[in-house]
Amino acid sequence: MPKRVDHEERRVQIAEALIRVAGRRGLHAVGMRDVAAEAGVSLRLVQYYFQTKEKLLFYGLQHLTARFTARVGARLAAAGPDPGPRATVEALLLASLPTDEESRTFHLLYSSYAILSVTDGALAAQPFVENPDAAEDALTGLFVQAQESGLADPRAEARTEAISLLAMAATLGTSILVGQRSPESAVAVLRHHLDRIFTPPS
Repeated sequence: MPKRVDHEERRVQIAEALIRVAGRRGLHAVGMRDVAAEAGVSLRLVQYYFQTKEKLLFYGLQHLTARFTARVGARLAAAGPDPGPRATVEALLLASLPTDEESRTFHLLYSSYAILSVTDGALAAQPFVENPDAAEDALTGLFVQAQESGLADPRAEARTEAISLLAMAATLGTSILVGQRSPESAVAVLRHHLDRIFTPPS
């Protein structure tokens, strides 16, 4: 009896190959043939599952986002059963910094996809992320929770702080990638700003 093919497992296998080869060569330089070779499957099979390079890239981005979500979850689990708003915010922000090979690949490919979607009509026709304000909303809610619990400066504007920290984390991540600063110095900058927000005025 022939072995039953798990189609989602095969898609994930191909997406993982895309992530590996794009992490080495850059997203712009990767073709479907490169991904097929990396995955150890035929080009025809990659085309069967994804039809176009744009569809492959979009699925790869979704898979990369799922891996990032799992990474945040692992950080929160390590912080204990009730980490509190400060530790939760820190886990969200630090998980996005390229401090190891996996997070480096995430930051590199996520940034590359965003840039490509500006100039590539086929990519621009798809939503870059399904809920672009999810991280901003989550951080805003955590800041409000901290303020209501007396754990953060009540004068701070929660959404503005959320937007600022997300933008700062993204820029710091790029500065790590290009060698402008070390991961340790980027983490120190983020923690400096978190100390400011989560220290109520005396």
